[in-house]
Amino acid sequence: MERKLKGQCLCRTVTYEVADAFEYAMNCHCSDCRRSTGSAFKPMAGIGIDRIGIVSGQNQLLRFGGGDAHDLHCVTCGSLLYSVVRDGTFAHVTLGTLVDTPSIRPTAHIFVGSKAEWFEITDDLPQHREFD
Repeated sequence: MERKLKGQCLCRTVTYEVADAFEYAMNCHCSDCRRSTGSAFKPMAGIGIDRIGIVSGQNQLLRFGGGDAHDLHCVTCGSLLYSVVRDGTFAHVTLGTLVDTPSIRPTAHIFVGSKAEWFEITDDLPQHREFD
C-alpha cells in the first residue's frame, strides 16, 4: 500500500494529501519562489498532479496565476501549498507545508543565477544556474 503524506497551511484551514512518491526534490532560488515564500528559496518536490488532492478547505483556496501554471494558497493565511506546473501535469509541493516527513530530500539547488545576494549556499548539493 502506498504511503500518503498529510500537508496543511499555517492556519490549518486547508489540508491536502499526497503520495510519498515524489519524482524529484530541489531548492529553488528563482525570484518568484523567493517572493511567494518570503524566504531565500523554496524547498519543493515534484509529483504528478493526479497524486495530490485537497482533503479539506477546498472552498478556501486562492489560485494565483492562470491557465495550466498557477499556485494554490490558503485564502485565510496565505500559505503557498503547491504550484501546478508543466502544463498542469505536475505539482511542486512546498516541503514546509508537509506535516509528515517525506522519504525524499532535495538533491540540488536550481536557479542559483538569480538567488538572493544576501544568502550563501553552504551545503554540497549541486548548483544549477537555471533549471534544465
